[in-house]
Amino acid sequence: MKNLLLYIFYFGLLHTLSAHELSGTVVDENNSPIEGVGVFNKTTNGYTYTNVSGYFELDDISVGDLIIFNNLGFKSQEITITENELDATIKITMVESVVSLDQVVLVSKVNALSQFVNVDVKANPVKSSQEILRKVPGLIIGQHAGGGKAEQIFLRGFDIDHGTDITIDVDGLPVNMVSHAHGQGYADMHFIIPETIDNIDFGKGSYYAKKGNFNTAGYVDLKTKKKIENNQLSLEAGMFNTIRSVGMFKITEGDMSNAYVASELVLTDGAFESPQNFNRLNLMGRYNFNNREDQDLTITLSHFQSKWDASGQIPQRAVDQGLINRFGAIDDTEGGNTSRSNFLVNHTKQLDEHASVTSKAYISKYDFELFSNFTFFLDDPVNADQIRQKEDRTIIGAETKYNHSVHVGDHDSQLSYETGVGFRYDDVNDVQLSRTKNRQELLERLAYGNIDELNGYGFFDLTYKKNNWTLNPGIRMDYFKFDYVNLLTETYDSQSESKVFFGPKFNVIYGASDKLQVYGKTGIGFHSNDTRVVVANSGEEILPAAYSADLGAIFKPTNKLVLNAALWSLFLEQEFVYVGDAAIVEPSGKTRRLGVDFGFRYQLTDWMYANADVNYTLARSTEEPDGQDFIPLAPDLTSSGGLSFTDIGNFTGGISYRYIKDRPANEDNSIVALGYFITDLNVNYNWNNWTFGVIVENLFDQEWNETQFATESRLLNEPTSFEEIHFTPGTPFYLRGKISVTF
Repeated sequence: MKNLLLYIFYFGLLHTLSAHELSGTVVDENNSPIEGVGVFNKTTNGYTYTNVSGYFELDDISVGDLIIFNNLGFKSQEITITENELDATIKITMVESVVSLDQVVLVSKVNALSQFVNVDVKANPVKSSQEILRKVPGLIIGQHAGGGKAEQIFLRGFDIDHGTDITIDVDGLPVNMVSHAHGQGYADMHFIIPETIDNIDFGKGSYYAKKGNFNTAGYVDLKTKKKIENNQLSLEAGMFNTIRSVGMFKITEGDMSNAYVASELVLTDGAFESPQNFNRLNLMGRYNFNNREDQDLTITLSHFQSKWDASGQIPQRAVDQGLINRFGAIDDTEGGNTSRSNFLVNHTKQLDEHASVTSKAYISKYDFELFSNFTFFLDDPVNADQIRQKEDRTIIGAETKYNHSVHVGDHDSQLSYETGVGFRYDDVNDVQLSRTKNRQELLERLAYGNIDELNGYGFFDLTYKKNNWTLNPGIRMDYFKFDYVNLLTETYDSQSESKVFFGPKFNVIYGASDKLQVYGKTGIGFHSNDTRVVVANSGEEILPAAYSADLGAIFKPTNKLVLNAALWSLFLEQEFVYVGDAAIVEPSGKTRRLGVDFGFRYQLTDWMYANADVNYTLARSTEEPDGQDFIPLAPDLTSSGGLSFTDIGNFTGGISYRYIKDRPANEDNSIVALGYFITDLNVNYNWNNWTFGVIVENLFDQEWNETQFATESRLLNEPTSFEEIHFTPGTPFYLRGKISVTF
């Protein structure tokens, strides 16, 4: 490997004298630099992106080359290289435009598909922070605890629960909670204000050296706006006593710096007979400094708090017998409260035209309390089976990455690498599971302790592009230190374990043309297990590996149409699962998933855009006999899509759908979780700086179950228990009106 790198380096030096370059800056109409603009050589398929100062440098340029400048929300620009542009410095001014598919150029990136999915995000903005996850092709979510609990996530044949097998970040701040009171990987995204979301970056599989814990089925990175163009006030009101207000205001706006604040308040009773009494408050403040030369600094402060009541998951037999209706409750004392405060610093330093250092540091203060009753009177026929899960957490972390690019060869090669180190430390106090009564009386503590979990990591990611080929090898190392102090024992009981995980990655992309990309991906990822599992199992088999591979293609035959397809597989090793609802450890065997992904995006006209994705997965346990090897709640067929429109007589909006097929709820498929097909609609009318809108969820008022579980339970005075589907009903027809003004 060392000799290969030396060869590439010296080969590049021999050809440098004959190569030409194009450099310059890209700005908007206000002469502000634009970061992340794609600069693509359509003749050679070479590409680069503007840095924090809007500067770019594209080597291996020849007379006649066609250069395209593209960025979502701006009209694409093209120039043809003449003798005057060789080794010249130019300035490009981008003009804002309605988001369109032709603003995205197909380049040889490992996660190129996410650039096209961002058109979905911009064309039909999300109405809630968790809804952004539905923009990821094949990802389905469901809520089952009154809107305040993190959503259940499904992707690539995984019932990910609340985040066990997908890693989620927002501006580099980790969302997933390790060793959480309710479950490993718990990812509550409700602290994100939807109107602040700028774009989404995602990748399926475990092929990315920069991603570590929980990156098995995939990852999602959300980026929020560094600045806002206008102040905004928005108010929504609708069915079920729902009120939502949003405010976004500029604090300062200068040549090199700006700041804004944003707030969100949500109140609703929900569709249930017992009111949810739900309320959520979000506050966010952001400061950004960019000296337009070599530095970009962003400081973010945010606070979120929420409380709610819930009707829980109800048994199907109670509805069938007429004891309650679909929106009734067996125990309506469920619910909870949670809060999170964040301080985040992101900094980029451009060392020269080819090298940069990017750093982040963060601290979060988080608390959580949840009351649930899944089995009713199964264990305690007198006081019922209510449980409380609670914790008080502090998260501290930092990361620094160095990126360096080198152009080698003559008109055909470029080399870049990124290396980084970082850490995350979770200090979780009083994490507990208790039996309670009416959310007031403590009956018994089942688990109670303090957790300290440290994850230190380093990675190296190399990208080498030659002609139409792009090779991307990478390696990642993660070190974990798990500490648990059991507070239930009479004597001091402290247990500790440590573990190291190495995850190699290798991706190959063949850019047959600027219209077709074929790729192969392979990598080893992992998710950590709960600290209480780790110490209980003496550190053995505590970082189960995921071996995954993809073979796919992205085809853009015209500027208006993009098609994608992939065949993939994923094998997951033995793992031990900590069941937070019961304070027990359940072993789970090896599993294998095989799947197919299809998708298309089509700009029908300048004002109409369509997209759809279909995903099929065969998920099975490899250690169980046929017929007993189903993975409970693993979806096999899902689909989502929509049609959006802009500027039709000042009207904008869209209609979208999501579909999930019936799926097994237990290992032998004798209990089935019913599928659903749900349609949502939103329409807005824009008048000067005012917008009047209508939002409709479940347009056709379908009866559906949002989340479902095969659960054994017993109702009051039932002589025996029953195992059957317990569900949270999906939202019925749900109408809200919206009015907003910008100034």
